[in-house]
Amino acid sequence: MPRALRRLLHLMLFCPLSKGLQSRLPAIKVKYLLLAWLGILIISWIVYMQYASYAELCRGHVCQMVICDHYRRGIISGSSCKALCDQKTLTLHRCMSTSSTHQVYIGLWKDRPVVIKCGIEDPGNMDGVPDTLPRPEMSLFDKPTRGTSMDEFKEMLHSFLKANLGEQPSLSALVDRVITLADVNQDGKVSLAEAKSIWALLHINEFLLMVALQEKEHTPKLLGFCGDLYVTERVIHSSLYGLEVPHQFKAVIPEALTSSLNHWLAPSWPRRARITIGLLEFVEEVFHGSYGSFLICDASPYHVGYNTKYDCKMANLRSVASEAMVRAFLKGRRCESNADCTYGRDCTATCDRLVKQCNTEVVQPNLAKVCMLLQDYLLFGAPSDLRGDLEKQLRTCVTLSGLASQMEVHHSLVLNNLKTLLWKKISNTQYS
Repeated sequence: MPRALRRLLHLMLFCPLSKGLQSRLPAIKVKYLLLAWLGILIISWIVYMQYASYAELCRGHVCQMVICDHYRRGIISGSSCKALCDQKTLTLHRCMSTSSTHQVYIGLWKDRPVVIKCGIEDPGNMDGVPDTLPRPEMSLFDKPTRGTSMDEFKEMLHSFLKANLGEQPSLSALVDRVITLADVNQDGKVSLAEAKSIWALLHINEFLLMVALQEKEHTPKLLGFCGDLYVTERVIHSSLYGLEVPHQFKAVIPEALTSSLNHWLAPSWPRRARITIGLLEFVEEVFHGSYGSFLICDASPYHVGYNTKYDCKMANLRSVASEAMVRAFLKGRRCESNADCTYGRDCTATCDRLVKQCNTEVVQPNLAKVCMLLQDYLLFGAPSDLRGDLEKQLRTCVTLSGLASQMEVHHSLVLNNLKTLLWKKISNTQYS
């Protein structure tokens, strides 16, 4: 490289603001250099933030190491243990974690795409929602203890499920389901390692809900577990929208730009209508189901996904909680305002200011929250002959109250009207 060119390159890279450079180059070139430097600084900052975030959040190797150590020592068991620790056919690939204590990875199990989740330590709260149910023990796998009989273990399970799902006539059937799930080798018995694993897993709110809602169409299928690590089917599209701005960039990227891009990237309206019908069916499924009612405590578009056939799948159940659990959380809770009576992000009850305690009835039902979400997702691009009726029904829907007097008849009527309106539009077409 000629000496003069090397010197010019040195000046451009290391002395962009020097007087010598400014005297040699026209002002317009200096301006371009400043812009280039600014671009380099921004890109460097983005790369650094992404790397720092990844290093902090993604510790799947630690999770796998701890789980496999417990498995080899005979403390835990599970249907995925051999694949994860011995055969290496269950592998972690892409990190999707949003919390360092709750590891989420997209992985492969015998070449099938799956989602792998595990906790490294007892997490605290995510937006006020306990990731795990309250544990009186410090150690994760110290219950049940050696010598516990099968009848005693069943009684433990029944009491635990009653406390977290409420008094339900079908709890005995759920206990049997849990026992069958725990019996990995299908010998009709539950070993101590199998019992400890399933007991630890049931304290993870999402796992408990997946077991309770296992037969529901819009809940991801549970494929296996090992200790407190569990594997689910992968929901190909894990969000209603294709673009999610990382938290650290939300302050600099306009919300209007993100919304416009998401509208442009979204599926066609008939496909969005099909996804919406599935979401409304999920609301039906969790309203007075076999094991009680469940509340959606963060109706975010990033918790609702869909598969390649545009069938709705709840990609993230961590924001869903049993009504019994929410009531237990609110009961006797001290408050100054309604904001103090909030479980998760938006399961809010009223505050009785006379006694300064929370009431236990959540104000806004699941359907009203979902309809608020749909006002943005469903109205843009809607057929002109349908838009007026759709807008009217969604307005009625978002005003629904969670009070018991309104819940039964009015709730079901609004939901069915909305489903019927959408289904009539897409029935007898390729989208049905």
